[in-house]
Amino acid sequence: METIVRLENMTKDYGLNRVVTRALRGVDLTLESGEFTAMAGPSGSGKSTLLNIIGGLDRPTSGRVEVEGRDLGLLSSTELSRMRRDRIGFIFQSYSLIPVLTVLENAEYVLMLKGVPAARRAEIVRALLKEVGLEGMESRFPRELSGGQQQRVAIARAIAPEPALVLADEPTANVDSKTADSLLELMRQLNEEKGVTFLFSTHDPEVMRRARRLLLLKDGRISHNGGVGHTLDAD
Repeated sequence: METIVRLENMTKDYGLNRVVTRALRGVDLTLESGEFTAMAGPSGSGKSTLLNIIGGLDRPTSGRVEVEGRDLGLLSSTELSRMRRDRIGFIFQSYSLIPVLTVLENAEYVLMLKGVPAARRAEIVRALLKEVGLEGMESRFPRELSGGQQQRVAIARAIAPEPALVLADEPTANVDSKTADSLLELMRQLNEEKGVTFLFSTHDPEVMRRARRLLLLKDGRISHNGGVGHTLDAD
């Protein structure tokens, strides 16, 4: 099985001079292709920071971060941007859709950045929108959608370029429990049928229960790495 993410003794500090906050403390982690992993822990435990570093949105203070065997610390800003575009999908709790673009245009946005021809973009995205339950809504704008529908557009956008890894930061936080359940079922199907690797940051017990692997963060360290039957300490 291919290793998608490898972290070695990774730390992240914020602040200057004597006032330093250590967000992550010596994190070691390996994610293999096809995993469906949830990361939980109290607010301020370092979950979002860890996702941002794996996604190349932030750089560690020390340690090594590899995605698909590439050391992110050795990549230029341009190379990091290209890796995020081509190999990493992002799903945010705020959806991060572009208000002036339609559902179809939002979902194909990353493909457009990659230079995929318009006809091929439309073909890929229309099939994906059907798969995520949005067939017939291609011409709607985000303001015309429910929260769950907007998150489905975000999921389609994240997987359209066929990334090696999808990072999902609290993807069920702004939707009701029924919608959250359907979104999780959708992502499990994408994981199982397309082999998409997912890493979630979450406070949602349902996300944790559905994961095949659970990471618990506490005070910037991974305190549990393994089965999902662990007692959860997430607020």
